[in-house]
Amino acid sequence: MSTTLTGRPTARTSPPRMLRGLTWLVLRQHRTTVACVLALVVLGSLWIVYQRGQLIDLLAAAGWPEKSVPLPVVGEGYRNLTSLLTLLPGILAVFLGAPLIAADQEQGTAQLVTTQSVTRRRWLVAKLGWCLLITLVACSVLSAVFTWWWRPYRSVLGDHWMDASVFDTTGPVLPALALFLTAAGFTIGILLRRVLASMVVTFVFCVAAQTAWGMYRDLLGTPRTITYPLNGEFPAFLDDAYEVDRWVGSADGRLYGWGSCAEATEKATNACIEELGIVNNVFQYLDYGQMAAMQWSGAGILLAGTAALTAFALWWASRRPL
Repeated sequence: MSTTLTGRPTARTSPPRMLRGLTWLVLRQHRTTVACVLALVVLGSLWIVYQRGQLIDLLAAAGWPEKSVPLPVVGEGYRNLTSLLTLLPGILAVFLGAPLIAADQEQGTAQLVTTQSVTRRRWLVAKLGWCLLITLVACSVLSAVFTWWWRPYRSVLGDHWMDASVFDTTGPVLPALALFLTAAGFTIGILLRRVLASMVVTFVFCVAAQTAWGMYRDLLGTPRTITYPLNGEFPAFLDDAYEVDRWVGSADGRLYGWGSCAEATEKATNACIEELGIVNNVFQYLDYGQMAAMQWSGAGILLAGTAALTAFALWWASRRPL
């Protein structure tokens, strides 16, 4: 006895994906890199939480803040962490940004894209967009967690707020700096079209850029000036200030270099001071209260640089053979 199938065969369906099309393809192509970056974020965040817990226990045992503690209270773990966060923008630029397009150009994948229905510009936007998004998320999370640790305990951690280990790793600066260097990385990769050469040049660029950033960081704020008596005590509220410059001055406002009367003997020094009429110390500084505004100003400059580099990379790659 035979049976007849009257119903239509059901088609096999795959479970729906949150990401589709080119976005899913780009993510799948770079899934190993994405997994490594996410693992770095998770492990780094857990490390920060653990180190913060250790610090809280140590300070509680010492009776802080009612009692003073020897400074700094942190060890190699904190130093290693701040070093890693300082190096992170350059690491992402070299290992994520530089090979992003250069690898496709070197391996011929980029040429294949031009034969597909997806336009070159759309492919570039998807690639660069995912790269910048991963960088932004990773560095924003690590910066937020580290800021959560550093800010309440900055007085016992040893680093000054203007040091690169703090200024460049807290607030908006870490993600902004990472975005800028990563954008420089993929721009260099597009221009050189070779992975190894792009990584080397990107590394050199990162070293130069971060060195220049450190040299001109203090220009992000407007210095304040305070005058106090020549033989007076250094004002206590300036202990946390960043010194821009200092002078000695006369009563009529004339300023002289700090070592103007550094003579061989005390008698000669006093004679010089009396001759010049020096009565005041003049101290020019940046206050900790200016830190947030300086960080956002610096982040704005870096983000503008990121936008300019990304726009140039899209313009260059979309008008020349891949």
